[in-house]
Amino acid sequence: MGQYDLETIRHSTAHLMVQAIQRLYPNEKIELGIGPAIENGFYYDILMDKKILDEELKNIEDEMKKIIKEKLPITRRVFANREEAAAFFKERGQNLKVELINDLPAGEEISCYEQGEFIDLCRGPHVEHTGQLPTFFKLTTTAGAYWRGDSSRPMLQRIYAISFDSKEALKAHLTFLEEAKKRDHRKLGKDLDLFFFSSEAPASPFFLPKGAFVYNELMDFMRRVIRYHGYLEVVTPQMLDVSLWKTSGHYDNYHEDMFFSESENRQFALKPMNCPTHMLVFQNKRVSYRELPMRIADFGRIHRNERSGTITGLTRVRTFCQDDGHIFLSMDQVQNEIQELMKIVAMTYRHLGFEDFSLALSTRPEKKLGDDATWDQAENALKDALEKSGVKYTIAEGDGAFYGPKIDITVRDAIGRRHQLATIQLDFQLPERFDLTYMSKEGKEERPIVIHRAILGSLERFFGVYLENIAGAFPFWIAPEQAVIIPVNTEKFADYCDSLYAKFKQKGYRVRIDDRNESLGKKTRESQMAKIPFMLVIGEKEVEAGTVSVRKYGEMQSQTMSLDELCAAFDKLNEERNPIEMRYFWIVRKIFYCFQGEAQPNMKSPLSLQATSKNALTKKPFPSSLLSLRKMANGIWKKIKKKFF
Repeated sequence: MGQYDLETIRHSTAHLMVQAIQRLYPNEKIELGIGPAIENGFYYDILMDKKILDEELKNIEDEMKKIIKEKLPITRRVFANREEAAAFFKERGQNLKVELINDLPAGEEISCYEQGEFIDLCRGPHVEHTGQLPTFFKLTTTAGAYWRGDSSRPMLQRIYAISFDSKEALKAHLTFLEEAKKRDHRKLGKDLDLFFFSSEAPASPFFLPKGAFVYNELMDFMRRVIRYHGYLEVVTPQMLDVSLWKTSGHYDNYHEDMFFSESENRQFALKPMNCPTHMLVFQNKRVSYRELPMRIADFGRIHRNERSGTITGLTRVRTFCQDDGHIFLSMDQVQNEIQELMKIVAMTYRHLGFEDFSLALSTRPEKKLGDDATWDQAENALKDALEKSGVKYTIAEGDGAFYGPKIDITVRDAIGRRHQLATIQLDFQLPERFDLTYMSKEGKEERPIVIHRAILGSLERFFGVYLENIAGAFPFWIAPEQAVIIPVNTEKFADYCDSLYAKFKQKGYRVRIDDRNESLGKKTRESQMAKIPFMLVIGEKEVEAGTVSVRKYGEMQSQTMSLDELCAAFDKLNEERNPIEMRYFWIVRKIFYCFQGEAQPNMKSPLSLQATSKNALTKKPFPSSLLSLRKMANGIWKKIKKKFF
């Protein structure tokens, strides 16, 4: 096997799979689409009347192994020209292949590969005979795929497979797939009673009370982050006149993915993104250079006409909320702002459990607004910001938005999968198209630059990725249920459980009593299955001592705690509602003004703390008895400032 790379083995195995299908279904007319090697395996698209079921995949695997034992020679044939190749495949009823041939550039070499009775259009390379193919493959699933990604074309059957060059690699990947299956957000959403989908609203999730709580907590978390970093939140309309989308360029570049409506002879569109509405917000008043950077945030709903073949649970939906933001600024402010944005992204992801993330600079696509000189300026500005930040990044040629280049941030989850979430986009086009200006220091009208940014991105998509990353076990601060009180005897210990419940509710914890007439074993099993952070078991011993038996999710051992100890632990865990950087800021602020005995000012950022604390600690007299505390506070602030700011 070592003489062939894994991609060649996978591509040859894709041919092997289709040959096995043709043998197993000899009476079916089977048209071949495409069958590329992909990460961890391959797929092949075929057109046939019979639908291949997942339970039939094992039969296809067995037939593939028989063909391997036959050691069929694999030979290459080159056609004299495009006409000869098209005629060859047309005679065999392979119309999809004829279409591919006709779309090839004139003069390109066209070849096919034969193994026994099987023939396929292919540029190769392949192994020399089927006996050289390893048996370390598994057909995993079937799916639908439009021919050439066009929803107006026939729906083909796509058969996915994994393929490796060793038994150990195959076994490791199967283990990974089993873990991924357990973590599938669609399964967890159902099991944990978080959300569901209905045919009445295709690709539009319904969040149930528990799911809605997490959804809103994520939104509130981002609100705290952006307010901390100087953003002003706006609310903008859902539906706007089509003329706006023509001005922005979305109508020409994006209209196939938009929903339209009509009223009183005017055509409207549901917004697929917030950008144009924020241009109107900026345009609404005369802006001074003193107000820049102007940071605007929006949590409005977005609607996009995603094709049914591309929809996948929460990760690709037709209606969603985006933690959207636009920053209006001057050219000399771009570098610092982008570097700060990357710090915000890093802080947010680390707090939510994503430690490993990578960056890619996506450059101009073929379909774009503006001239190359403007694009050069925008791309160089992003590149310079990345270089000055000292972060590693890759170049994604042609993956930019139609109005500007962007930095895409991809996270790796707990089982190694990568998900593109955050994006930072630099835009010179929309300010020009909307004729936006601000008054400069010299009293002249200047054109602002716009940074489009989303940190979590689509809240729905992030919810799905986050749910899979934590395998449904929410951290205490965001869990819809933080603890469940389980009495050993429902009637006997009811009063004590009620008193605990009242105390917890008073302190704002999300707790319930499981007072069903069920066994203790069943209640504890169901609590574990629901992934509730804490079980609080109450028996005779706990009632007599005024304590609680506490068992943390995922742990086998319980510990006895007093009510005060438990509340202190819960309070500590609830502090994780904010990233540690933000918690340090407020702690130091309290230290300064506690020592001064003054009311705490309404400060918005670490910068205002720095200015105010300097005044408080240097210009006003400090009581001599607090001199050592003053020095300690100064020392803490210097360390925090160096680490985080």
